[in-house]
Amino acid sequence: MRTLGSAIVLLIACWSWPACALETVKVTEGIYAFVGEKQQRSAKNLANNATFGLIVTDEGAVLVDPGGSWNGAEALHAAVLNVTDKPVRFVINTGGQDHRWLGNGYWRKKGAEIIASNAAVADQKERGSLQLTMLTQLLRDKLTGTDPAYADITFDEAYTLKLGSLTVQIRHVGQAHTPGDAFVWVPAKGTVFTGDIVYVERLLGVMAFSSSKSWLTAFEALAALKPKHLVPGHGAPTTLSRAKADTYDYLANLRKQIGVHIAKGGDMIGAAKVDQSAFKHLRLFDALAGRNAQAVFAEMEFE
Repeated sequence: MRTLGSAIVLLIACWSWPACALETVKVTEGIYAFVGEKQQRSAKNLANNATFGLIVTDEGAVLVDPGGSWNGAEALHAAVLNVTDKPVRFVINTGGQDHRWLGNGYWRKKGAEIIASNAAVADQKERGSLQLTMLTQLLRDKLTGTDPAYADITFDEAYTLKLGSLTVQIRHVGQAHTPGDAFVWVPAKGTVFTGDIVYVERLLGVMAFSSSKSWLTAFEALAALKPKHLVPGHGAPTTLSRAKADTYDYLANLRKQIGVHIAKGGDMIGAAKVDQSAFKHLRLFDALAGRNAQAVFAEMEFE
């Protein structure tokens, strides 16, 4: 059983096999995290290989990220129903990765309104076809029913949602793992849901559409809130110091190492060999470290 301070871990009843891929953690009163697998997408996890969040109020619930497919959203809904019978009235997309938005259609059919940054919606539209092609290969018939559905409410930099007496603030500071990444701050609960701005326990991924430089800026913005509780985009609810160690420190070190490599006249191929050994304990390190280094090299070469 996992604990977080006084958090109580609730294991989802395995009434169906998809639900068993999620672990429910009560972070604080009215705040939950649904922690998916830290491995890559598969038919078993329904593209729910990420962490999702739930904010429960007397006036209904707010879901942070909808699941990576129609079936993934349905499995996530089963997890929600294990902790509340309040309807999900709003779904926040924290970015453009598949598990941050491809479950939108399921929740819209349930009556929820969808919120996302304009940059996230643009990213979803640009990469959605490729994401669906990839998921078709990985999920096959488990992808049935999954169609693009975009936000009802969009914003550029910030949006404030009020549900009952609770205020939820959504901020898009800049490009991080994806161009439209945003974090969700609930001041009254001292809780921030970071989306893909924070990875813990497993190595983050720097992609062609990422920006390691502004990713650091986005992290600094959420860190300035000094949250008591932090729900990452990947991994279990954690502390700000752990998030800094696994995400911010990793990116800062990688940029430093690549900067030295470039100054010495190093090339793209050699970039994969820069020293990242301090982070070898993170899951997926062997699969992602070299690729991350080359992506940051491509970014920094012309900065």
